[in-house]
Amino acid sequence: MTDYIAWERLCTLIDDDPEIWPSVQEVLHVGADDDREEDDGDDHQADTDESGVEEDDGADEAWGALIDALDDCGALAYLHADDTAMELADALAGVPRVVRIGLDTDEIGDVDGDVPTASAAADALLAPAGLALVFLEEDSDAYPLVVVPRESVTEIVDTAAALGFVARQLS
Repeated sequence: MTDYIAWERLCTLIDDDPEIWPSVQEVLHVGADDDREEDDGDDHQADTDESGVEEDDGADEAWGALIDALDDCGALAYLHADDTAMELADALAGVPRVVRIGLDTDEIGDVDGDVPTASAAADALLAPAGLALVFLEEDSDAYPLVVVPRESVTEIVDTAAALGFVARQLS
């Protein structure tokens, strides 16, 4: 699987909002266009996938675009290390997949502990509905979390790793 296809697959695995992949795709294309403008004229065809996008090009920007697009569509519960379980409960209450299943997030807010502890409790509450909470590593203080189909977790984790990023279930 080429990086371009892997990015598209990752986007569709994480959320079904139709705006996520185009946001990431745009960043991948812009990064490839910028590098072509800076090219010294040498032919670098071996460094491109079948779509013409340079592999490994713009990966950090694409990861950022993915997180931003998830945030824009409401699919991201964005927390910080010093946030509480109540803040996680509030953030998850607005995530479309949580809303669709009618999950009462108050139980999450009652958990004592840090964000990973509260996230594990949230994941346990999501499990009966076939959903899981996945952490998308961004920086040391951030906790970008998404609710995904439980059967997609392994592929999300593996695809993110193949692209050079960390996604993991916090349970």
